[in-house]
Amino acid sequence: MRLVDSHGHLNADRFDDDLDPVLDAARAAGVERILVPGWNVRSSGRALEVVASRPWLDAAVGIHPHDAAKVDEAGWALIEAWAQDDRVVAIGETGLDADRMFSPWDAQLESLRRNLAVALATGKPAILHCRSKAGERDAQDALLAELRAAGFDGAPARAAFAGRPPAIVHSFSGPVDYAREMLAMGLSIAFGGLVFRRGEEASADVVPLVPAERLLVETDAPFLSPPGAPRGRNAPEFVAITARWLAERRGVEEPELGDGLVAAYDATFPRSLRR
Repeated sequence: MRLVDSHGHLNADRFDDDLDPVLDAARAAGVERILVPGWNVRSSGRALEVVASRPWLDAAVGIHPHDAAKVDEAGWALIEAWAQDDRVVAIGETGLDADRMFSPWDAQLESLRRNLAVALATGKPAILHCRSKAGERDAQDALLAELRAAGFDGAPARAAFAGRPPAIVHSFSGPVDYAREMLAMGLSIAFGGLVFRRGEEASADVVPLVPAERLLVETDAPFLSPPGAPRGRNAPEFVAITARWLAERRGVEEPELGDGLVAAYDATFPRSLRR
């Protein structure tokens, strides 16, 4: 099966010692594209280094909600400058996290708004993290409100993204009606190892709703290992496990799904945004 990993943190320290073998294993598993997103200033710079000599990898730069309160104006200036780089195809990951709350809520909102503004200014889609505490949906509802306020459901997004998805819901988590609202805005939805965890059963109901051209798969490596992957360090090769789960729930053969995943990746991050 042809594969992509639309969200793999190969810029994490856990890959410093053996990145090339990790990439070789991904290639052997059928992975044709990997998007390497930053989560703070340092990791965003590292993402650019990782993809520099590897044309089948792409980078994203931005500030994660966990790091929202840790970035000064000099850091933001770097993010905004790097966002113009042609190795960068997306902005983020950004978003909201009402579960772990490593940054105050007001700081998360300010950071999200700045990331979304960079996405609109560059025409590069935002990568959205969103988590609420178990059984709650406050982060999902707040994220929907912020996207609407920023114009991601109207003319600003249509002008900036020319019909492409303006954002990707990374590692989907939330109820079905939340997914429907995101899809109505034209967003893409990516599924990762989180779908196998207790409390995330709604993901199985969301999978058939996503148009093929906006369906993505990811690992969130080195995190969120699916069943069968090492618990200590997920890696891009294991995206195949989640892809097989997607094929089963969509009732399609694996080769058909794989072709669609590659096409969806290229539609979301077209060659015009890449080297």
